[in-house]
Amino acid sequence: MKTIKVRIKRLPRSEGLALPHKASAGSSGFDLLACVESDVEVAPGEFALVPTGICVEIPHGYEAQVRPRSGLALRNGVTVLNTPGTVDSDYRGEVGVILVNLSRTSFRIKRGDRIAQMIFASVCDAVLEEVPDLDQSDRGGGGFGHTGV
Repeated sequence: MKTIKVRIKRLPRSEGLALPHKASAGSSGFDLLACVESDVEVAPGEFALVPTGICVEIPHGYEAQVRPRSGLALRNGVTVLNTPGTVDSDYRGEVGVILVNLSRTSFRIKRGDRIAQMIFASVCDAVLEEVPDLDQSDRGGGGFGHTGV
């Protein structure tokens, strides 16, 4: 497993909150905490941008992916709307999480709640080449559901 160094800046309003951390030695993601001044209520079918109180400096060639927490999704029907959200290596603003409530009841977010997880992944640079035709494949243009149920 490769190790990278990610610099993290705590914003003043996040004092007293833990920095992102892994829940166990085998965890892939770092838990992100809600850095809200007061509780935020997310009604059924609604979404909210939840601040984390941190900024990160990710090495070039990497990204941070903001993903849902499985327990939050299973128990509360709450997930990350643009999953996975991407934090680019040149972004220096506050990491925010767009949570959506897919349940039938309101969901309350409190200061310090674990709201998502952040996973660091390498990315490659691609050079796009415009061509008049693409090579054939067995699948061809078959898309959504083309292989059956």
